[in-house]
Amino acid sequence: MALLIETGLSDWISDSDIARDILRHYPNTDVRTPDSLGDPADITMVAVVGLKNDHHKRLPNLQLVQKLGAGVETIVSNPNLPEHVRVARLKPDAPAQEIAEWFVAYVLRHQRHMGFHEAAQRRAEWLPKAPLYAPETVVGVLGLGHIGARSAKMLRAIGFQVMGWSRSPKQIDGVTCLHGEVALPELLGQCDHVCAILPSTPQTVSLFDAGMLAAMKPGSQLLNAGRGDLIDETALIAALDNGTPGHAVLDVTSTEPLPSENPLWAHPGVTITPHVSGWHLGDALSDVGENFQRLSAGDPLLHEVDRGRGY
Repeated sequence: MALLIETGLSDWISDSDIARDILRHYPNTDVRTPDSLGDPADITMVAVVGLKNDHHKRLPNLQLVQKLGAGVETIVSNPNLPEHVRVARLKPDAPAQEIAEWFVAYVLRHQRHMGFHEAAQRRAEWLPKAPLYAPETVVGVLGLGHIGARSAKMLRAIGFQVMGWSRSPKQIDGVTCLHGEVALPELLGQCDHVCAILPSTPQTVSLFDAGMLAAMKPGSQLLNAGRGDLIDETALIAALDNGTPGHAVLDVTSTEPLPSENPLWAHPGVTITPHVSGWHLGDALSDVGENFQRLSAGDPLLHEVDRGRGY
């Protein structure tokens, strides 16, 4: 039994760096990379960012796909993945902290009128403008799992009024939590900022269509660090032109990298970051090694995904 690290990425952590980190925690593990693959029949577990359509053909004894992150929608929906192959994800603390920081950064950028002051500086104009007051500002967090709960708590600690929304009931101290489809438009109409960290499921794809965008508070800000397919981007552009919402900050888009001709790039109401809100995995790579040990021993896996539900 062997573990293959195959991210297919050149602008993130290298396969060899990930392999070294796993070996630091589990020195006796048979960890391989594409450069040291050996016999593909030895591979029982592969750690990936995205699943390739030929993985099941190249790795005939594959038993587990380990996502190096949280979102597994493209893996569980891959029709080429045999039914017996299990899927697990990571729930790392480091990117949860970083994504919460990303939400805070762009909420505060709006609250403190940083764009306004930067533009005034370029014109050499001294133009005082009162910042928005945090205790009078409502921030909504959509998705109250590991990352969303961290984000809601961080925003509440700064002094914002925080509302949370999830499909099932949740409780977070100091946060007004709503749940269910009917409650979402109610929340949107009250929030000055909406921070979305929802998974991609059949229920969330294009959830933010023209109707849902129209339910937002005029002039509010929509921030998405979850999945790009949450938002109907054509409807978003039309909604921004009407001022509801007033601005969108997107760390994820429906197509990545975002094509240069996409109108989101040039729209004055859009800020784009290239899927960088959560970057570091911290100590979570030890879970990859732990799952390989558990798979080999026949023990329950960490963070195994229900392939039917998609998370």
